[in-house]
Amino acid sequence: MEKNTKPLILVTNDDGYFAPGLHALIEMVKPYGEVLVVAPEQGMSGMSHAITIKNPLRITLLSKEIGVTIYKLNGTPVDCVKMAINQIADRKPDILVSGINHGSNSSINVVYSGTMGGAIEGCLNGIPSIGFSLCSHSMTADFTLTKKYSEGILKKILEYGLPSGTCLNVNFPVVEEADFRGIKVCRQARGVWKEEYEKRIDPHGGAYYWLTGDFNSNENGSTDTDEWALDNNFATIVPIKVDYTDHDNVKTLQNLSIEIQ
Repeated sequence: MEKNTKPLILVTNDDGYFAPGLHALIEMVKPYGEVLVVAPEQGMSGMSHAITIKNPLRITLLSKEIGVTIYKLNGTPVDCVKMAINQIADRKPDILVSGINHGSNSSINVVYSGTMGGAIEGCLNGIPSIGFSLCSHSMTADFTLTKKYSEGILKKILEYGLPSGTCLNVNFPVVEEADFRGIKVCRQARGVWKEEYEKRIDPHGGAYYWLTGDFNSNENGSTDTDEWALDNNFATIVPIKVDYTDHDNVKTLQNLSIEIQ
């Protein structure tokens, strides 16, 4: 890429380089800097923070125009971020944006999300990072409202940055703008996916299994969570820390420590 004094904006996703949500995000961010896109060549939903270690990675330049360069990679979203930083970008990105995901990444979904895997990888590399999602899996979803209000978030983070070790998980409800109530910074709802594996039989008589399931909330009416806010027509911002340590219980669990003299 040509050297530029504008901010370098790294863009990735988990739905693939062809996803409408990715191109909506590119359109949103390109007035604010030099845009480098590295996205998976196929859908990588549910890949979380997976990396490719058993197969060679191959990157392909798809297009290069003034202000926007787009690559695809035969890897995961985290591979895309690593490749961008290590092999493609001529300087450290000023911000990383991941998405716009087709589907919610609220609550426990953040653990499984390839979209957030990409954002967390950016955060680990000291880059202010944001994952954007719209609560619709449709490939014809309308991203107008999401783009409009995500732009304000982008501008604030470009100006003020984020605390070290923290990235943002941003989710938008599917709602008409007249019914949209704004944006809430809130906590991640507690819950779990109740998975079921549906057994099916292929034409040759062999069994295979298809993952299904429903999300079960454990919140009992809490009104300070991302799930509640989305259900009530708010977009949500949940700060995500890359430090998994349960600091509140480090002292509580000291009885498990053993010191060999």
